[in-house]
Amino acid sequence: MAKVSINLATGSIQKEDIIAGIDLGTTNSLVAFITPEGNPQVINDTGKGVLVPSIIHFGADNQVTVGNEARGFLLTDPGRTIFSVKRLLGRSYADIEAYKDLFSYKIIDDNSESLVKINVGNQFFTPVELSGMILKELKARAEHALKTAVTRAVITVPAYFNDSQRQATRDAGKLAGLDVLRIVNEPTAASLAYGIGLDPAEEKVIAVYDLGGGTFDVSILRIQNGIFEVLATNGNTFLGGDDFDRMIVNYWVEMNKIDPGALASDKELAQALRLKAEEAKKALSTQNLFNDTAAGFPCAITRITFEELILAKVEETITCCKNALADAGIQTSEIREVIMVGGSTRTPLVKQKVAGFFGRPVHDDIDPDQVVALGAAIQADILSGNRKDILLLDVTPLSLGIETMGGLMDVIIPRNARLPTKAGRQYTTSKDGQVNMKIAVYQGERDLVKENRKLAEFDLKGIPAMPAGFPKVDINFLLNADGILTIQAVELRSGVKQQVEVKPTYGLTDAEVEQMLLDSVTHAKEDVTQRMLIEARTEGSQMVYTAERFVEKNREYLAEDEITKTNEMIGLLKQSLESGDKDLILKKLDELNDYTRPFAERVMDLAIGKAMKGKEIGS
Repeated sequence: MAKVSINLATGSIQKEDIIAGIDLGTTNSLVAFITPEGNPQVINDTGKGVLVPSIIHFGADNQVTVGNEARGFLLTDPGRTIFSVKRLLGRSYADIEAYKDLFSYKIIDDNSESLVKINVGNQFFTPVELSGMILKELKARAEHALKTAVTRAVITVPAYFNDSQRQATRDAGKLAGLDVLRIVNEPTAASLAYGIGLDPAEEKVIAVYDLGGGTFDVSILRIQNGIFEVLATNGNTFLGGDDFDRMIVNYWVEMNKIDPGALASDKELAQALRLKAEEAKKALSTQNLFNDTAAGFPCAITRITFEELILAKVEETITCCKNALADAGIQTSEIREVIMVGGSTRTPLVKQKVAGFFGRPVHDDIDPDQVVALGAAIQADILSGNRKDILLLDVTPLSLGIETMGGLMDVIIPRNARLPTKAGRQYTTSKDGQVNMKIAVYQGERDLVKENRKLAEFDLKGIPAMPAGFPKVDINFLLNADGILTIQAVELRSGVKQQVEVKPTYGLTDAEVEQMLLDSVTHAKEDVTQRMLIEARTEGSQMVYTAERFVEKNREYLAEDEITKTNEMIGLLKQSLESGDKDLILKKLDELNDYTRPFAERVMDLAIGKAMKGKEIGS
């Protein structure tokens, strides 16, 4: 085996390869690197353009197409074409239920808080797997263009992403064969691209206004001693340039007296008008009139009309800016820089309104589609130690986390987190009446705890006996500047508390740290496959437990054939748990869910009716 050295300051594998900066976007993604001259540059592989549409198509033969070539399938094969997967990262079905109609593909509703899955044919995918496919395409394009291996990356995420969304992004990188050195906030990356925050002596408050194709967010950041602190973030995850296009289409439909019903059924006409509207929007950034035809219909619009159509949407973003400032406790006059991110900020009205609100000119000289990826490449350059003028603060060289069901490692503090740091996550019980919870703490990069190093184990005792899923246990990790880790577990309903202190790096040599990191990259694919099988089995077991209890408690309210069929499906799910087939388990789980949902709702309605008459019913 070839020897690979580790930079223990950053906990990263040191090879002579390039560290990529990746902007994993909702609509488009792109990858950048630092040239030998030290300049950030985006990659345009084989002339396909720098933007890689974040779209995946699964052919009938399970052939996977990602990016530009997948876009056409949005119309011709929408059920097997996945888009906007970033919206699903680290989310449960409950989180996205209100928006499910916006997706043309099937998202599994398993009536639980577990993370969403996407069903395509007989296969089930997590957003992590799908994001991994997009990252794999970016990696392949970078390697083809640069003629060298790309195994390390910095990936950006929105400032409002929570721990589970950030961890999901890391996992996606691992699945694509990338060693993710750091997850960086998109506004921080955009600031770095403008050179803001590179000077350790710089102290200022800045605003980053990010209006993409489908999402909008504004972040207020304080920069001090080279550290970016997110003071507040606000926005709308369903507002963007797509809305501008829709308004132009609606205008043309009205002008041409096209029946909106006909438009809904004629997908080719709808697509032709949408593409022409996008063309018009871009043209009106530099000219006052757009005049063309689409599918035989005249399509003309002036900039004045366009601005009247989109004014309300632009004002919505300004309201978000006001809210973000209020949340941060900052006055508009205290904002020193305003940075524009996202293709939709090219619209002159947007620039004008944002500059007017903040009372200062905006930074828009760098291509707004590229600015985040370029900043990610600069962050990668800092982590590689190439920028000698920038001090790298101490970071944790290995991830820290706890053991969850099935012997999986759930990362609480990822490696490369800057010290001191604090992070936490909430857990619950898996069995009714459970009064103790074993908390086992591990250090390492593998998905299974047995492959990692155990640091401590303790019991949180005295949890009040409640149904499974009711207790709320907060587990917090605090890693101080001296590398001492304090783990605290608190059951929120009762206040029961327990804590322990450990020194994570104690007894580990540099060579052992190096080997642990190397193993995590070498075994990434098999680790993730194993993790997904264990998660499917865990979820299936929980479903069996819940369904059996439901039938037992509510037998009198169910028809005999419903009981027989449910028990039969429970049996099939149990059989699938013995298999090593993740998709089969999820298929049987989904079938049981779909079958039992109608009469579970019926029993719930009966329960409400009886409760109102002062009677009780099993649940």
